[in-house]
Amino acid sequence: MNIAGFSFIRNAVKYDYPVVESIRSVLPLCDMFYLAVGSSEDSTEELIRSIGSDKIVIIPTVWDDKLREGGKVLAVETDKAFQSIPAPFDWAFYIQGDEVLHEDGIGACRQAMTQYRDDPSVQGFVFKYRHFYGSYDFVGSSGSWYRHEVRIIRNDKRIFSWRDAQGFRTAGDTKLRVRPVDAWIHHYGWVKPPAAMQRKQESFNKLWHDDAWVEARVAKADEFDYSKIDALGRFTGTHPNVMIPRIKAMNWSFEFDPSYSRRSVKDRCRDWVERFLGVRPFEYRNYTT
Repeated sequence: MNIAGFSFIRNAVKYDYPVVESIRSVLPLCDMFYLAVGSSEDSTEELIRSIGSDKIVIIPTVWDDKLREGGKVLAVETDKAFQSIPAPFDWAFYIQGDEVLHEDGIGACRQAMTQYRDDPSVQGFVFKYRHFYGSYDFVGSSGSWYRHEVRIIRNDKRIFSWRDAQGFRTAGDTKLRVRPVDAWIHHYGWVKPPAAMQRKQESFNKLWHDDAWVEARVAKADEFDYSKIDALGRFTGTHPNVMIPRIKAMNWSFEFDPSYSRRSVKDRCRDWVERFLGVRPFEYRNYTT
């Protein structure tokens, strides 16, 4: 069984992406890793090369900065990396530059890919998610955070990255048929030094909106204000081992009272239904199981 990893990145240093940790977290599962590295304003390529793995294939790319609707450019860059994976690979593990696979799930991933390798009805695997916010001690707990997403797909070039690269679809804009895997992805996109997060917000929103929208809705500041969040829970579990040095080097503080909540009425109703019926109504799912 042959497994390839793939992803995209640009300006990883400028915006403090944990892309080194992201790649290292999945390398134990991958025979090769294909990374689309966009033309950057910093030392992103040197950062990737510092990993020192001969498994990593760097694909130089140039982002189309005219694509400013719905984050489409992120899907375009994802597809560049996926299309670079040669035919002999059976599965492709997608990991974004701010996501890290917890090592506790590596065995489950390998077992799932082995079990369904010769079953074409299974097009991928869906992972459980934790979304960290403000610091490594808090996770998003409102309904606005997605709980699952597809991160392993079959190496079938009819599959493509969908919308803003959160998930995948296949020919005819059809959702993938997937199986759940007992593994966690930790999403650290909202955990950065406040100055780096502010720079990211000012730049990243331009992938979805025009200048007028960004000017009107993205506050001008030296640092991002993490306090404007609806609900968080305190995280008491373990982080992936590859993240420990980064966590120890955290140089800002963030505190939040988990008992405080600005949940919407919709969220409170959703929580009630889930608590008593065991299902979350209206949950977004870009896949079928």
